[in-house]
Amino acid sequence: MKASPYFTEDHELFRQSVRQFVRAEVLPHIEKWEEEERIPAETWKKMGDLGFLGINMPEEYGGTNNDFFYSVVLLEEIAKSGCAGLAAAHGVHQFMSTAHLVKAGSPELKKKYLPGAINGSLLGALAISEPGAGSDVASIRTTAVKQGDHYVLNGQKTFITNGVYSDFVTVACKTRPDAGTAGISLLIVDRNTAGFTARKLKKIGWRSSDTAELFFENVHVPAENLIGEENQGFYYIMESFQLERLVAAISAVAGAELGVETTLKYIGEREAFGRPISKFQAIRHRLVDLITELEAARQLTLYTAWLFDRGEFAVKECTMAKLLATELGKKAADICLQCFGGYGYMEEYPIARMYRDARVGTIVGGTSEIMREILSKIIIDDAQYQPAYGTQKPDVQKTDTSSEPAVSSDKSIFNLNKSATMNGKPEKASDIIKGLPARFKADKAEGFDAVFHFDIAGSNGGQFTVTVKDKTCTVTEGFQGEPTCKVTTQDTVYEDVELGRTNAQMAVMTGKIKINNIGAMMRFVGLFDRLA
Repeated sequence: MKASPYFTEDHELFRQSVRQFVRAEVLPHIEKWEEEERIPAETWKKMGDLGFLGINMPEEYGGTNNDFFYSVVLLEEIAKSGCAGLAAAHGVHQFMSTAHLVKAGSPELKKKYLPGAINGSLLGALAISEPGAGSDVASIRTTAVKQGDHYVLNGQKTFITNGVYSDFVTVACKTRPDAGTAGISLLIVDRNTAGFTARKLKKIGWRSSDTAELFFENVHVPAENLIGEENQGFYYIMESFQLERLVAAISAVAGAELGVETTLKYIGEREAFGRPISKFQAIRHRLVDLITELEAARQLTLYTAWLFDRGEFAVKECTMAKLLATELGKKAADICLQCFGGYGYMEEYPIARMYRDARVGTIVGGTSEIMREILSKIIIDDAQYQPAYGTQKPDVQKTDTSSEPAVSSDKSIFNLNKSATMNGKPEKASDIIKGLPARFKADKAEGFDAVFHFDIAGSNGGQFTVTVKDKTCTVTEGFQGEPTCKVTTQDTVYEDVELGRTNAQMAVMTGKIKINNIGAMMRFVGLFDRLA
């Protein structure tokens, strides 16, 4: 075995234990699971007993909190079982449904759900997508109205993995329906709660996993089942997408590698025109091209996993890995099936199932089109993203990050106080802009001269020029001079950001605020006292 910069001897020993589990507890049952469209509860319990469901979980709840490459090993080997339905169901349970709970859940909520999720006695699901809102999370319509000590949940979700047989579901819902992204929260809902029902959906692939439509009709959810802060759910979801996409990339590469291994074995045995078809140049060259691309995708994915393990908020790399790996997984399945010829189209050959299973990879976790647009914003528009939960691993010593905006997730990008409406302070966008000189810290402006154009649409907005020169700050209406930085947004968006109702980084990420010079803006925000 070649030396790896990522996997240690302990990782490889763990890999052998996962392979042993797959041989004994997965391979003999795949066909049955595919027919029943369900992974039995005892399989989850066996995985829990082996410690597989807690390798990335806190020790106080039964996990082992290992480095992320144990998770990579587990994801790779489950994907290489050829049971993509199990890979999907497991990925959702361990890395999505409980991810928000681990990051932001109260100690009481963690104690209630994490031990069962780790030992396999509880299965989780994540419910975000709706019939009218897939990748557009901000458009969800499911609502949760707080009444005393509980929320009343109403709405519908669709395409929910583990939606039928899960024991609890992490649900994205609107707690402020009129606030857009600033009004989404996350609630954990128990399966047996009155008014909560599910309908199983039929799928092309991933048949072993159950997928459902969920219906909530006046479902009463305890207020303590809120994850993190109310109305911060959108930002939690946006951050968790990075792990979801990395998981998808790892599984897609491993699944494609299994397809290639299966195909190589077949072409070495199958003969045409008196010789193995592995001797035909067209097939040989096409497969080695594919294997080369897969190796490149795997290295990008492993590097991204390394960044994630270090605590880096690697939006670009996670997005690239997901895009490349899932598109390549789809391509690999097509090439491999072609090498099987007519037999590849027969259900009795595993390549047929691999072909069906690979197709959804470019849809789940954000479509390839969404991935390309995110990358366009990062690479072309110079968008900068920040985590909603704060630093993932505080003990990690990071290298130089001077090229990234050093703004914590609980501050606005303009560095104003969240309590701007208190004590008679301005709350209109135009008034906040006009009030900047009163809060200007001249001693912080040494050597910094710049012109900022604020183009704020709406009745409470306007066009303003903010000039910093010779340790003074002036604000004039209209645009004057060549801007160092231009800020474009809507008055309500600006007000929501400055009054703490919307996370500024997410507003920038989703295009609600456009800033063409992040570096200048980051220097700018340090020049003003907060509103108090």
